[in-house]
Amino acid sequence: MVLVFAEAIKGQFKKAAFEAVTYGYKTAQALGSQCVALTLGTVENAGALGKYGASKVYNVSGDSLANFDSQVYTSVIAQAAEQVGAKVVVLAHTSTGKSILGRLAARLNAGSVAGVKSLPDLSGGSFKVAKGVFSGKATAEYEISSEIKVLSLAGNEIRPEESGSEVSVETLNVNVPAAKVKVLEVKRQEGIVPLPEAEVVVSAGRGMKGPENWGIVEELANVMNATTACSRPVADADWRPHHEHVGQTGVAIRPNLYVAIGISGAIQHLAGVNQSKTIVVINKDPEAPFFKAADYGVVGDLFEVVPKLTEAMKKFKAS
Repeated sequence: MVLVFAEAIKGQFKKAAFEAVTYGYKTAQALGSQCVALTLGTVENAGALGKYGASKVYNVSGDSLANFDSQVYTSVIAQAAEQVGAKVVVLAHTSTGKSILGRLAARLNAGSVAGVKSLPDLSGGSFKVAKGVFSGKATAEYEISSEIKVLSLAGNEIRPEESGSEVSVETLNVNVPAAKVKVLEVKRQEGIVPLPEAEVVVSAGRGMKGPENWGIVEELANVMNATTACSRPVADADWRPHHEHVGQTGVAIRPNLYVAIGISGAIQHLAGVNQSKTIVVINKDPEAPFFKAADYGVVGDLFEVVPKLTEAMKKFKAS
C-alpha cells in the first residue's frame, strides 16, 4: 500500500498535493498495489483526490490539527500508515514535508529520501529513487532497503494527471495528541502562487537600478501569469519583500520557466534556481556568469528588451 499525505492550507489543496497523489498512484501501479490519500483537519472536496489516483481518501480531524505542529502531524501520519499497512509513504517536499519527513522515518523505522525527482526504479527487486544533489548540479540515486520507505516529492517534477474519479472520504480513528506549540497568529502571502509551486517565475536584480522601475517586471509577470522574484541584494536593499528572494540563502525553486532580468548570476543565486527546466537571461553584460547556465539569452538593455518582450507576449496571447 502507498499512503500519500495530501497537504491542504486553509482547507484548500495546492498543486503539490495533486502532484504527490499522482506520484503515489504511479508508484503503487509499479508495485502492484493501491494508493490511498490522507488529509488532516477540515479539507474541502477531499474526495477529488480520487481523480488523481487515490482509491480511498481518509481524513483525521481534531483540534490539534488546526495549525501545523510537526510532532502532532508525525504522530497522526505514522498511526495512519500503520493502520492501512503502508509500505511507502509520500509527502510533498514543502516546508511541512521537510519538517516531518525525518521524524516520520524515525517513527516508522523507515529509510527516507527527501526531494525525489523520479519514480522508483524497481528493477532487480530493488527500490531506487533519484534526487538532485550539490545544489542541483548532479543527480544521485538512492536505494532504500528498509521494509517501509518515506519519500518527499520535489515540486514541478511530476505533472498532476487525472486518472480516476472522485471517491468517498472515510474517517480514520487515530489518537490525535495535544499540540505542544501554541500558535498565536499565522500570516501568509495571499493572492499569488507561492514561489516553490510556481511554474513560471520572472525575477530581477540590481540591474533594475531601483524599486521605482519594478513596474516593467510586474507587467511582464502579469502577462505571463508568473510569480515575481528577486536576487538577494534587491531584497537586502528593501526594493522587494524578502519572501521573493530566490537563491541558496533564499527560496530554492524549480519552475518550468525562469526569466532572470538584470541578474549577474552569482553562484549563490544559481544554486537556488539552476533546477529550473528552462532559464532565460536578459543582461546587457555579455560576460555575465548567468549566460553559462542559460538555455536562452538576450544581450541588451533590459529597459528596452523587457517592454518589447511584454508587448510581444501580449500580441502572442491575443492571437
